[in-house]
Amino acid sequence: MNQSILTFRAILLAFCALGGYGVWYAFNELGSVWLVMTVAVLIGCLLILVDMLMKGFSLRGLSALTFGLLAGILAAHLITISPLFEEGDAQVIYISRVGVFVAVTYLGAIIALRGKDEFNLVIPYVRFDQQQVEVPLAVLDETTLVDGRVSKLVAARMLVDVLFVPKFVVDELNELSNSSAEEERNRGKRGLKTLAELRSFEHVEVRLHESELKHGQSREEKMLFIVRSLKGRLLSVSDSLSSRAKQEGVPFVDMLGLAKALSQEVTVGQAITVRLVKTGREDSQGVGYLEDGSMVVVNGAADLVGADVLIEVDSIIPTSGGRMVFGKMLGQGS
Repeated sequence: MNQSILTFRAILLAFCALGGYGVWYAFNELGSVWLVMTVAVLIGCLLILVDMLMKGFSLRGLSALTFGLLAGILAAHLITISPLFEEGDAQVIYISRVGVFVAVTYLGAIIALRGKDEFNLVIPYVRFDQQQVEVPLAVLDETTLVDGRVSKLVAARMLVDVLFVPKFVVDELNELSNSSAEEERNRGKRGLKTLAELRSFEHVEVRLHESELKHGQSREEKMLFIVRSLKGRLLSVSDSLSSRAKQEGVPFVDMLGLAKALSQEVTVGQAITVRLVKTGREDSQGVGYLEDGSMVVVNGAADLVGADVLIEVDSIIPTSGGRMVFGKMLGQGS
């Protein structure tokens, strides 16, 4: 925990104890000084407990809560000044007004908190430059961050949007990075690395969207809701999410199509040079990558890892993330 927070909490408890002593000194009839100071310290502990329970309570949540409270107070006021409360026993009317005030205010606050993602009251989602032109917004999902190619697009200035990453996506990447399964751990670390790279670029702005998954709500449904609410576009390499966005008329970027359009043209029978970086699944295979990230598997080249080799393309297999190229050795590259 942040050391400054612990220090501030210790100071709060000290002030509570001092305040308890001051109250006891001013009103001697309160009894034991230790009892009064203990009660004051317990009040301070209660405040700290409330603080801990509110951990993660965002500014967006505060704005929604404020809006809900104000709306509830207004609604309660309108109800209590209605003719329903004009006649009857004064005490009953007073108690009824208090009950209506508490109930309606509470309901207003809860409804606002549950729909806090629909409030754009605090964090502006659209910037304006000097010509008052809207800056495009893009929302990134987990698959885009794990894939990592979005950082290359940003580096090439093909994306100059304000990039939003939902909080639940970052939370999920953090969970994956701490997973006991190596594959999940690598996915989480790769996604967090991509996010760090995006934040390092000066020509794009990366913002965290304070949103959480509701009980029973799917990630796809939540992602599309966020894109609609921000009036932006979706960046995803998930076929299912992109297909659903297309069906529902949500703007999106076909990341897989873009990657294929920018990929290096390779045909069967073509001779290409590739640097081998590791061995393949079989002992005799060497593996390299084209500039677009396509994997190249070369038979009989396991002992040439680290060298450039000239190969002839035998076959090309399409995959969900692009393609795999298989080739045979022609010789070492120059």
